Amino acid sequence: MGFDEANTVRDGIRDHLQKIGWKYVPAINLPRDQTEVIVEPYLKQALIDLNPEIAEQPDRADEVIYKLRTILLSVQSEGLVRSNERFADIICGGLSMPFGENYRHVPVKIIDFENPGNNSFITTTELSFTGAVPKRADNVLLVNGIPLIIGECKTATRPSISWLDAGEQIHNDYERNVPALFVPNVFSFGTEGKTFYYGSVRTPLEKWAPWREEEDVGPSPLSDVFETAMNLLSPAIVLDILKNFTLYATDKKNQKIKIICRHQQFDGANKIVNRVADGKVKKGLIWHFQGSGKSFLMVFAAQKLRLNPVLKNPTVIVVVDRQDLDSQINATFNTTDIPNTVGAGSREELQKLLSQDTRKIIITTIHKFGEADGVLNERENIILLCDEAHRTQEGNLGQKMRDALPNAFLFGLTGTPINEVDRNTFKAFGAAEDEKGYLSIYSPEDALRDKATLPLHFEPRLVQYHIEKESINSAFEELTDQLEEDEKHELIKRAARRINFFHNQERIDKISEDIVLHYKQHVEPNGFKAMVVCYDRESCVRYKEALDKVLPEEASDIVMTLSRGDPQEWKNRWDRSKDDEEKLLDRFRDPLDPLQILVVTSKLLTGFDAPILQTMYLDKLMKNHTLLQAICRINRPYTQKSFGLVVDYIGVFDEVAKALAFDEKLMRNIVTNIESLKSAIPPTIEKCLKYFKDVDRNISGWEGLIAAQECIPDNARKDAFAADYQNLSKLWEAVSPDTFLNQYKEDYKWLTQVYESVKPVSMAGALLWQKLGAKTIELINENVHVTGISDDFDEIIIDEDTITDLLKTKDEKKIKRLEIRIIKRLRKHASNPVFIALGEKLEGIKERYEHGFIDSLEFLKALIQIAKDVVKAEKEVEPEDEQKKAKAALTELFENAKTDKTPVIIERIVNDIDSVVRVVRFDGWQQSNPGEREIKRALRGELRKYQLQNDQDLFDKAYDYIRQYY
Repeated sequence: MGFDEANTVRDGIRDHLQKIGWKYVPAINLPRDQTEVIVEPYLKQALIDLNPEIAEQPDRADEVIYKLRTILLSVQSEGLVRSNERFADIICGGLSMPFGENYRHVPVKIIDFENPGNNSFITTTELSFTGAVPKRADNVLLVNGIPLIIGECKTATRPSISWLDAGEQIHNDYERNVPALFVPNVFSFGTEGKTFYYGSVRTPLEKWAPWREEEDVGPSPLSDVFETAMNLLSPAIVLDILKNFTLYATDKKNQKIKIICRHQQFDGANKIVNRVADGKVKKGLIWHFQGSGKSFLMVFAAQKLRLNPVLKNPTVIVVVDRQDLDSQINATFNTTDIPNTVGAGSREELQKLLSQDTRKIIITTIHKFGEADGVLNERENIILLCDEAHRTQEGNLGQKMRDALPNAFLFGLTGTPINEVDRNTFKAFGAAEDEKGYLSIYSPEDALRDKATLPLHFEPRLVQYHIEKESINSAFEELTDQLEEDEKHELIKRAARRINFFHNQERIDKISEDIVLHYKQHVEPNGFKAMVVCYDRESCVRYKEALDKVLPEEASDIVMTLSRGDPQEWKNRWDRSKDDEEKLLDRFRDPLDPLQILVVTSKLLTGFDAPILQTMYLDKLMKNHTLLQAICRINRPYTQKSFGLVVDYIGVFDEVAKALAFDEKLMRNIVTNIESLKSAIPPTIEKCLKYFKDVDRNISGWEGLIAAQECIPDNARKDAFAADYQNLSKLWEAVSPDTFLNQYKEDYKWLTQVYESVKPVSMAGALLWQKLGAKTIELINENVHVTGISDDFDEIIIDEDTITDLLKTKDEKKIKRLEIRIIKRLRKHASNPVFIALGEKLEGIKERYEHGFIDSLEFLKALIQIAKDVVKAEKEVEPEDEQKKAKAALTELFENAKTDKTPVIIERIVNDIDSVVRVVRFDGWQQSNPGEREIKRALRGELRKYQLQNDQDLFDKAYDYIRQYY
């Protein structure tokens, strides 16, 4: 018996769930019809068991079930997220019915959250449901007959399959075709037995997340998946996420979205809640690294604290230390519609709320406590959640806050490490009971491991303007954003000659030219955007003027806070309302908007979230957590983005090192110096080549490959080489496309080919073209088949019957001519040797792919090439009106050439290329520069989603084929 997704992954999860409280019932034994979402007999029994009023009159359960059915039916008109929200509200306690005496409304309990053992927990496999179309889910978890969790499993033994294929099936197939099944859904999961990801309804796949309870990874990927499943899918955690860690928000397009917690938010919020409920320790320090979702952690914690009956209707106060963070936190709470949330916009409002004993969530800034007069409230069930717990909350303002609320619980949350400069923070917020002073840690290593954030690379680019640290006097080194305005003013006066240096127009012009050159070469081609961080407001204006000399004016803009004494011209251009500023930032987040570079000095360096921002050009001295907060603006994950890049024009790398010096082990991966990466490449290549020291690398063909493979004959040697090569691959991608690499290209190409030929199965779970970094793929394709850079694009079209039934032909005795005649389009030209040759070529690539001689990417390229040739040949023999009826050639070709082993992702690429061209092309675009640019941008954008925009071979083949048709 072999290994497949059913007997390994699906059944393994089923069996392990039974160890943690789920009872397995085969789907065929569930008392339900395939058109029913809920197992109604189970739900009816639960309603009777949990509600005395229904137990007295059991037919009342039918009225409750009828209400739930109406929500299930409403999904077609209301949408899945809205229906999901309504359903969740009811099963979490939002339903009352007139079942009491004299028809008095009483609450109806559908799930018992306080006593989970009172519920029915059932797991099943291969659950069929017929909506618009029949579908079958691999793993389904039902609570009281309600399907709360849907899981899709893929095989662990095929290298081209990943959890993405499972997630894709849930997100793009099941949720669209049988949405009623997902109306009760808490979350879904996808796994291929190596990785495990989960996400809520309509959440894009790139936002699905891993769930990691333990830092260590075991020896078996499949057993690790089972451990993860047992943790996340334990009955208590499923109910906790449903009740306390689920949010519904409205995005900027006024669309409802659902948000569920990541593991670090679940863990951090529960540690806060448990500490308050226990009541013995009154404080705690939480460090969750920048970009890992700290704002939502506070929302979840505040929501659960308010709902906890043990705390007797507490007051939760969210305290921030800057106005921009105040706006960010307010926006987070407001968009998620958390009830009983108020903002204290003034000292008077805050004092009024506290003196009146308000029992709500209050959002305010630390400065509102500045004029607090004595004790404002002595209650013990007041909980302070202090965001960015650093200097302002340690000094006079922090003491005022503590004096005003002497018995409150005090939790400090920070996204940056606490080092010796902030040592008082440990005293203020850290509890002696907590190891290393922290209640909860989500370190940079954790964030990088979970892909919640990206690594930061650091590139000193000082040109001839490198500033030696000895030349900067002590006054200027103290000039940071942490100082008050009067302190800044005094230091600016003392450092006047340094200001003149930063304002020097010749210097700014030369740096601006270098910025644009770097941006054009390294940032813009990948679809990312950038930020220039300047010394002060005047520097911002000068940089903007310099950038306008070499870029279109609309390509950059300034975001800064203006003061009363600034020139009126500045105010006319850059003094924006909050709404106008947010619209500008939304434009920056839009990949299609021409705004590419933001110029700032202080604003946006904290709290600003724009994943498309990849590169920060730094021309401002900062230090400590202020510097780390700033550079972490670029660490948010984004399509095709593998790291954030700091380009340093002022020489602050040593300051970064100081900011991180408190724990080198935890922080070693957060910032990488590009120059150090370059220096590591030669010895790393040499280390890899030592495995093959007796091999003549000039010998090509199978003899050369066998000679190389025989140098690593056993698993231990293969694993050692694989580890060293992966290290080299990461270094190469980080440095690429630096010309420094040219001297090592041939060696790297050879090592890459050997690595691919012996790669262990356990490392082959990613999509085929994600095995190596994007730069590595680009390099291989350059050496194999390069036709030059081309930005043209066209649509792929052919009629609806192209190559139908080709793959069904099994009679090997039939010659190719008879096979081709089965196909409608090619049959028309059965006597034409051109079409016969094309049919034979298609059959050939089909056979090569099925036998594993080419991978999915090469299969896609070959399909595009044949489709191009078919269109070209038809233009010579078919009238124009028949061509206009044509269907996309690539799509049709793929539909008939794919097999059950073809990765889902290939179909996505085919469909996306076809659809985008239909939208953006227009007649005569080939003769129009704007037309070519628009088509080019569309193609790059679609390929970028799959990390393929740098594959010039694929791009050129697609372009040549499409241009042939139009």
